[in-house]
Amino acid sequence: MSPTRTLQDYDLDALRERVLPERAGTRADSIPQLAEADPDLFGIALALPDGSVRSSGDGRAPFSIQSAVKPFLFALALADIDGAALDRVGIEPTGEAFDAIKLESDTGRPPNPMVNAGAILTCALVHGNDPEARAERIRDGLSRFAGRALSVDEDVAHSEHLLGDRNHALAHLMRAEGTLDDSADDAVAVYARACAVVVDVETLAVMGATLAFGGVNPLTGERVVASEIARDVVAVMATCGVYDGSGRWMRAVGVPAKSSVSGAIVLSAPGTAGAAIVSPPLDEQGTSVRGRIAAEALSADLGLHVFG
Repeated sequence: MSPTRTLQDYDLDALRERVLPERAGTRADSIPQLAEADPDLFGIALALPDGSVRSSGDGRAPFSIQSAVKPFLFALALADIDGAALDRVGIEPTGEAFDAIKLESDTGRPPNPMVNAGAILTCALVHGNDPEARAERIRDGLSRFAGRALSVDEDVAHSEHLLGDRNHALAHLMRAEGTLDDSADDAVAVYARACAVVVDVETLAVMGATLAFGGVNPLTGERVVASEIARDVVAVMATCGVYDGSGRWMRAVGVPAKSSVSGAIVLSAPGTAGAAIVSPPLDEQGTSVRGRIAAEALSADLGLHVFG
């Protein structure tokens, strides 16, 4: 039985039922929309090489992508400035929280593109003559990763911009270090809109699969980014995608992933599949509790661990 056939036969409903009784975790409260999220929302999806997408539970329930957008922002920045984003942002794990007010001491760069400082900077590196054009370029790029047109939740974008005090602090710090060329307010506004893009787990699984398959969207067949860019992004997801829990994640799950305060996790199993899970209650590292348990079981059941 080929790996693709195994993925097609895998019982996602049984996996969801296995994890459903877990009630631990708390919802993020940085903006009202996250604090009011349905704690019972729980969906799992797989995107396969043939372009098919399978899901269980709340597979098409919409939510804001939040930090799960960061790998794709990094990919767009790498594409738009011909890989030079690697000179503007580090790629080392920090062992600290995603919004830590910290830059590299010797360079003034963000430590990696998966923390907030790095994502704010990669947003600013995407092409666009002004913040509105840059935000639209990002939305269009994310849509190509998804294989369908994506929209922005304007209320979420407003809240992210208005209440993102630590993001504003990071942007001002990068301005002071000469790392960020845009104004702090413009940079945070673009990042806020990127985080407010609306997806569902089926869409997010396709986005993860596009990275897993070397930058080619399995749904549309379009090459979204070069294979080298996809490789670099997935590598940084493996080391930095779950913040200060990245080492534990790679030991237990072994699939490059990016967590999100909306309770979403996007996974890219190189050459095999994309996957996504959403469940809003989070652990202390800001990772979905059910999502982490489901991802570990999915990896074990299907032999997805990259070091397995």
